[in-house]
Amino acid sequence: MVDPTIRPQRHWSHIAYWEHRCRVGRMYAVFDDSVNIFYELPHGDGLCLGLLNRDDRSESVKRTRTKIGCGLTLFKEDDGVWMYNRSNYALFVNSPTLDLPQSRTLTVHKLQPGFSIKIYDFIKSEILELTRREPEPPDGPTDPNAIRISFIKGWGPRYSRQFITSCPCWIEVILSKPR
Repeated sequence: MVDPTIRPQRHWSHIAYWEHRCRVGRMYAVFDDSVNIFYELPHGDGLCLGLLNRDDRSESVKRTRTKIGCGLTLFKEDDGVWMYNRSNYALFVNSPTLDLPQSRTLTVHKLQPGFSIKIYDFIKSEILELTRREPEPPDGPTDPNAIRISFIKGWGPRYSRQFITSCPCWIEVILSKPR
C-alpha cells in the first residue's frame, strides 16, 4: 500500500551525453544531491559513460573516452550547482551564470584536475531572468537552465573548436525549474 503523505522524489536535472553532434543513450535523471559521471570507476555509482554504446565512433571520440577516467562529480547545494574534476585531464564548462551579465560572447571556463567550481548560481539565475531585455540573443535561442561540459577538449573563441558540437565527448546538464 502506498502512503499518500509521501511525495515522490523529484529530479533536479537531466544529463545528456554527446559525441560531437550525436546524443548517445537516454537522458539520465538525477534525484540525489550529487552524481558521478565517469568512464570507468570501480564500484562507481552514477552515469557510466563506458556503458553507452555506439557503432560508428570516430578515433578522436575513442581516444577522448579513454581519458575521461573518474570523470566528474556534480553537487546540488543550497546556493547552486558545483562541479569537481575527478579526472586526470581538464574539463571545460559553459553556463549562463558563469557568463558576464548581458554578455554577447561565450565564456568557457577550464577546470584543472582536483579543482571545483560553482557552475550554476541559483540567485544569479533569478536575477538574469528578471533582467533579460531581449527575447532571444541574435545568434539564436539559449537555454538559461543548461550547462555544457566538455571532457579534455575546449571550445569557444580561444580554441580551434568554435562550438561544443565540435568536441568529441561532452555532456549537457539540464536543470529542472523549481516548483
